[in-house]
Amino acid sequence: MASILRVNTLTDASSNNSVALETVSQGSAKAWVNFNGTGTVAIQDSFNVSGLTDNGTGDYTVVIGNDMANASYSYLATASNWETGSTADSYIGVSGYHGGQATTGQRIVTYRERYDVSTPTVKDPLTTNLAIHGDLA
Repeated sequence: MASILRVNTLTDASSNNSVALETVSQGSAKAWVNFNGTGTVAIQDSFNVSGLTDNGTGDYTVVIGNDMANASYSYLATASNWETGSTADSYIGVSGYHGGQATTGQRIVTYRERYDVSTPTVKDPLTTNLAIHGDLA
């Protein structure tokens, strides 16, 4: 039998530290993923992510397991360096794909940029991370 626990505030055992339940529900990532982006892409660890699509070099779609309420959620993505022996003139960037933010998932593109090159190069990173914050449907 399922039960429901109704509370407004969570606190530690000595009641010194408390937090409103709304802060917990609104401040927690609703989905996150860590995946390798080279070779055969694969999810290494995740929460509320049901799939990953490799759309081509440096281009991925992360599929959310339980949809978001709307496509106006906030997300943050990072990627690790794909170079062996990273150098100071190599930077990693991640951007959202135009038209890729949807209630069912997020499309991202990873790229490498150097200070002496005006156009970034789309690349497959060793590891990519994505966290999504917002309301679930």
